[in-house]
Amino acid sequence: MCSAVMTEGNMSLKENTHCGDRMKLTSEKLPPGLCNTSLSQYAAKNQKFFQWRKEKTDHYSHSKLVDKALQLLNERIRRGDAMACFLRGQLYFEEKKGVDYMKKIVDSPCPRVRHLKFAAAYNLGRAYYEGQGVKRSDEEAERLWLFAADNGNPKASVKAQSILGLYYSTKEPRDLEKAFYWHSEACGNGNLESQGALGLMYFHGQGIHQDTEAALQCLREAAERGNVYAQGTLVEYYYKMKFFTKCAAFSKRIADYDEAHDIPMIARVTDCLPEFINKGMAMASFYHARCLQLGLGITKDEATAKHYYSKACRLNPTLADELHSLLILQRI
Repeated sequence: MCSAVMTEGNMSLKENTHCGDRMKLTSEKLPPGLCNTSLSQYAAKNQKFFQWRKEKTDHYSHSKLVDKALQLLNERIRRGDAMACFLRGQLYFEEKKGVDYMKKIVDSPCPRVRHLKFAAAYNLGRAYYEGQGVKRSDEEAERLWLFAADNGNPKASVKAQSILGLYYSTKEPRDLEKAFYWHSEACGNGNLESQGALGLMYFHGQGIHQDTEAALQCLREAAERGNVYAQGTLVEYYYKMKFFTKCAAFSKRIADYDEAHDIPMIARVTDCLPEFINKGMAMASFYHARCLQLGLGITKDEATAKHYYSKACRLNPTLADELHSLLILQRI
């Protein structure tokens, strides 16, 4: 999550978001414990809602399936089902039509939809941030995310808390103290990506005093929980500290991920942004290649090293180029 790597002269929090590119954010999941039921339980209780999925889908186009889903949702809404209203908003959002519905949820005075507001506000902020279905506005995205984050309330949108950490570390001017605060709130509420971000901020003293011990603790815990960017950062740390055997073994595990299958799968399981999973894999691939090229902690194998260098370039050309520049300058 955090936009820094650990070597001096490498990317800063700001520089890792290149040329003003917008982050590809993901939708907020349905609130846990919603009416004490999960979506699967909801479907089980309302079989008609998902009955169309059991039919032969080869007779349906995407638009027909959406229309059928909307028809069933509208029927539930007419019966007063607040969750169905939220689901309709989610469906419209993914079809780039959901801004008005998310606004209605955020602005609704009805106590029955109060528990939906934080997720709706996060998604609406995402729409403004990415300019989907509405004119792009960082200011409006920030306002909505602050509402969704609700001062760090663990029952609010933890994803909004984490995204605020990213937002404040990349906006102009940066506010790293706010970034650290929101990553801390999100991490305290279980967010894996923010846990890795905190480790990087501790390493560099960004928004907080520099603390290598705290940094390593955050990164190791995040890596154990599946944060691939934290794993890639630890690979770099092991290399810089000349723990080459550990670096070679650890980097191979990460470098051998299959990007086509594993990146989206890991993103779903960990709820981390695919962009940072990609960077963690690219970083591990590059350092594993370097170990193979020089025979550091592993048997020298220049042919296999080329394979991993190529993989790093394929995964993230910009990161690979920056690491290669450090290699030329003999910093790696």
